[in-house]
Amino acid sequence: MTIAVGDKLPDVKLVKATEQGPEAVQSADFFAGKRVALFSVPGAFTPTCSAKHLPGFVDHAADLKSKGIDEIAATAVNDPFVMGAWNKASGSDQITMLADGNGDFAEALGLTMDGSAFGLGKRGQRFSMVVNDGTVEQLNVEAPGEFNVSSAEHMLGQL
Repeated sequence: MTIAVGDKLPDVKLVKATEQGPEAVQSADFFAGKRVALFSVPGAFTPTCSAKHLPGFVDHAADLKSKGIDEIAATAVNDPFVMGAWNKASGSDQITMLADGNGDFAEALGLTMDGSAFGLGKRGQRFSMVVNDGTVEQLNVEAPGEFNVSSAEHMLGQL
C-alpha cells in the first residue's frame, strides 16, 4: 500500500551521509520534531536527478526554510558513499543525504519502481513530500518518466 497524506512514515533504517562518514539513523528519529522537505530520486548522478531535481532544492533551500521547512533531505536507493559524493559534486550543506541502500524505505512507503530495463534494478520512485513530525503533510509522486510535481518549485507553491 502506498503512503498517503496524514500517514505516519514507516520506521526503517537509513544511512545519513556525513563528512565523518556513514551514520545509521532510524527514520522515526530523523523526522521527529521537525518539518522536513524530503525528495526522492531514482538514482544519484542520473540525468534528471542531477540536472534538475537536486539543483532545484539547492537553489530554493532558503525559500523553503523561509516557509517553515526545518531541514531538506534527499533519498535514493544508493549507498551513502554515492549519496555523499553526489552532494559534494552537485549539492549543498543545506541538503541532508539519506541513503536507502537496500530500498527498505522506498518499499515501506510503497513507492518503488522497476528500473531493470535500464540496468538500475529496483529503485525508489521520484517523489517529494513534506513531513511534519513524522507525518506526511504533502505528497507529490511523479508519473513514470516525468519531472513536474516533485520539484522544489512545486513544493514552494504548496507551502
